[in-house]
Amino acid sequence: MIEVATAYGPARLDIDQPATDPLSLLVLGHGAGGGVDAVDLLAVRDAAVASRVTVARVTQPYRVAGRRAPAPASQLDRAFVAVVAAARALVPVRVPLIVGGRSSGARVACRTAAELGAAGVLALAFPLHPPGKPDRSRAGELPAQLPTLVVNGDRDPFGVPTASGLVDVRVRAGETHDLRRDPAAVAAVAVGWLVQNGWAAARP
Repeated sequence: MIEVATAYGPARLDIDQPATDPLSLLVLGHGAGGGVDAVDLLAVRDAAVASRVTVARVTQPYRVAGRRAPAPASQLDRAFVAVVAAARALVPVRVPLIVGGRSSGARVACRTAAELGAAGVLALAFPLHPPGKPDRSRAGELPAQLPTLVVNGDRDPFGVPTASGLVDVRVRAGETHDLRRDPAAVAAVAVGWLVQNGWAAARP
């Protein structure tokens, strides 16, 4: 666990390294009211590390300070960019960067991916719109110019994006917004996509 200074207070970085040289760096952010110990994030971390991916989980400054209400989007984005830079400096070799997260963290990753020079985006439980308000779509945040994987549940009240361009959408039956019904299956989809793009090693 590493503390990283940002313009909005300290953020926290939890890094897990694979046993051999990593093939990529995956940086994940948490949901608005949750933390980096969410079951889907932990499942993806474990599966990715086992497939030669360095995984860094970012705790935003407002959560480090003990607040549950999220900071404004601009602050979340700037803090994430600062912490990703710190994570990259800790990886001994230059490898492709994949940014992602769940819910609010997925939105932050989508909004900052191009600026960070990310090779791809992993969006878990991307909140397409506020519950009951499909007219307030956030589909425009998905980076159509980058390989992007969205993993959502078919019972998610925040909606499910539609695949288009380089945005691949995988829908998990029976899952809600927390993706906790079968986190291992969510992780398998995520790591399979990393392997497909050459950012992770296939396991025997």
